[in-house]
Amino acid sequence: MGREERFSQGPTNRTFLVLVLVTACILLLINLPHTNLSSTTISSMVQLTVQIGITDPPNSFITDSNRDTTSDTTNTSELSPGDGSLHLNPPSQSWMQTQMSHAESMMGLYYYPPNNWKLCEHPMQTYYFPKIRTVFTGVPKSGCSNWIEALLRAEGTLKEPLISTEVYKVHESISSSHRMVKFLRPGSRRVREKFSFTVVRNPWTRMVSGYRDKLSNEKTQGGDKRDIGIEIVREIRGITGPEVYELYPTFLEYLQYLIKHKTTENVHFMPQHKILCFPSAQYDFIVPLEYSSVLDSQVWSHINSSVSLLGSYDHVSDPRQQTSTQRAREWFGNVDKDIIDKLYELYKEDFAMLNYSNFTHPNFPLPLH
Repeated sequence: MGREERFSQGPTNRTFLVLVLVTACILLLINLPHTNLSSTTISSMVQLTVQIGITDPPNSFITDSNRDTTSDTTNTSELSPGDGSLHLNPPSQSWMQTQMSHAESMMGLYYYPPNNWKLCEHPMQTYYFPKIRTVFTGVPKSGCSNWIEALLRAEGTLKEPLISTEVYKVHESISSSHRMVKFLRPGSRRVREKFSFTVVRNPWTRMVSGYRDKLSNEKTQGGDKRDIGIEIVREIRGITGPEVYELYPTFLEYLQYLIKHKTTENVHFMPQHKILCFPSAQYDFIVPLEYSSVLDSQVWSHINSSVSLLGSYDHVSDPRQQTSTQRAREWFGNVDKDIIDKLYELYKEDFAMLNYSNFTHPNFPLPLH
């Protein structure tokens, strides 16, 4: 059975089928003397019932201890020898839309057209660019700064590309007039989009990126959310004296804090699906961050623009070899399984959105399609 077929069998259908088969087996056993069925046939039905009942749910998390890598049907990413360029086979849009729909159904959410962007739960994270008639939801720590910068250039709001050290400015006044929250006011212009898209990311690398950029003491980044970092040290380490202001949380303390608070209300750390405009709208195009360099040209083609992304902050183009990927493999590999399981439970809908790989998989952090 293919990966999409397994995913499409939700837990409700599975439970119903098991109940039907169990009932049939019981009735057959009660009436066994009056039936012509052989014991072999009945035994086969019992075995089938047990097999269906114990099969891992399609949305369950597969770890390195129980994954059969020979059954994975992932399109392997390869670096072209000689030029160092990346040739990726991204998932098809139809496959990604199906996965997104499955993730929504897991949450009990169902989309009813037409789109109503004004019902987005986090309208500050969704942008409307009226000249190019494009709606974009920017998920923090999923490359949203680069995409917003490029969209501002496509719209004409930004005349020249920003240098990499100034990209943060796109979250200030320069983009404020495009935030969806501006279009919630009475008398504001209607949203008449002809194209909408968003960018999502493997939850493991997003967690690592959120920690490094916002909470760590790395010299190249980190410490942007010192108030949250101090709160983590106070709660998890139990330090309440003035020395707390000089301390930074460890990666493990950050994870323990997420579990204790069932993630957080800060958009840099909360699950991605809570930021997306589900179920009030459906996106025309999905970009996994891991394939941004491959799919960006298709996005600009839809918008009819010649702009391009500034590029990744990482000097390595292969997402499997980038710093956040390597950190995720190393850091999560040293975390107790109990914590990993709890984190997966908190972010399971994000994993389901594009069937994202575990940090132990050889093609991590790519979607498994």
